[in-house]
Amino acid sequence: MKLFEPFSFAGLDLKNRIVRSATYEKRADVDGFVTDALIDFYKDLTRGGAGLIITGNALVDLSGRSIPQLICIHNDHYVDKLRELTDAVHTLDGKIVMQLSHGGRQCFPSLLGGKQPIAPSAVYDPSTKITPRAMASEEVWGIIDAFADSARRALYAGFDGVQIHAAHGYLVSEFLSPHTNRRDDYWGGDEERRFHFLEETYEAMRKEVGSVFPIMAKINADDFIESGLGPAESLRIAKRLQALGFSALEVSGGMFESGKMTVRPNIESESQEAYFRDVAGPFAKELEIPLMIVGGIRSRGIAEDILQKGDADLISLSRPLIREPDLPNKFIAGKERADCISCNNCMRFLKLDMIKCTQIKS
Repeated sequence: MKLFEPFSFAGLDLKNRIVRSATYEKRADVDGFVTDALIDFYKDLTRGGAGLIITGNALVDLSGRSIPQLICIHNDHYVDKLRELTDAVHTLDGKIVMQLSHGGRQCFPSLLGGKQPIAPSAVYDPSTKITPRAMASEEVWGIIDAFADSARRALYAGFDGVQIHAAHGYLVSEFLSPHTNRRDDYWGGDEERRFHFLEETYEAMRKEVGSVFPIMAKINADDFIESGLGPAESLRIAKRLQALGFSALEVSGGMFESGKMTVRPNIESESQEAYFRDVAGPFAKELEIPLMIVGGIRSRGIAEDILQKGDADLISLSRPLIREPDLPNKFIAGKERADCISCNNCMRFLKLDMIKCTQIKS
């Protein structure tokens, strides 16, 4: 089956086409340092058989903390412990990419020392009931530098690449979306200017990590909100990213305001699976760089059908690997469907001591 065939891109040789999509773990310590529990978690994922692992979102600047106990990479002090993590994965013959993220307007003041979240524009978010502060241009450049410095640290820490989180309504996504970016300067005002933040971030990263280190992005195919990004503009963004030199793209959708469109519950049949396939499929047909598709994929047959029909090059899984970190090996052994019931209780991160499947009784 194509799902279990090796796949290579940007110097990465993967043993299969299954990707562990970035998933918040809540296993770093309160200061964002790697812990033994986090390392053990990634050892289990590596032994579980995924061809590529993308870490949970890693914080590039303190102004972007959207959740507690996430991995931090905004300071050189984090590099040594991060290298322990990559060494553990590589010892088990795994590949691991770090997702770099800034929460933007989707941060809570309680996690920012009481400060107001920052964003491209001061657009009220009804889901959080927060109005962020619009960033000054010099602040924008500062966050670009933070992404670039974090990419350098990821390289030094031994990661096999980085992924810019440009989806789900976080800061990079906010610059791309006309719903959240209502500026009228270099950083916004039309489609081309809304792209500048991600473009400048990529160029700044390349200056830090050189021309070979893989840089990927996770983007929305659709914001699923009025006045937000739609598939047509998102595809144009994807083509721009390919032209810049991005190594691969992962396609998702939605933001906080979209409700359950990003992480849809109660996936009970194959017809409900792969809910971004219709909007993401055209991306794979028109791009030459590898495309990962995420969103409700639960069965081996659906994953294989996506690959066989050319709707993606790689299959990304998130919630199923919270319940079964060894699901890729189980698929290889013949299992047809993940045990995950898409109850979304694993997303209630403030009430959980760590992200885990609540259906498994310890």
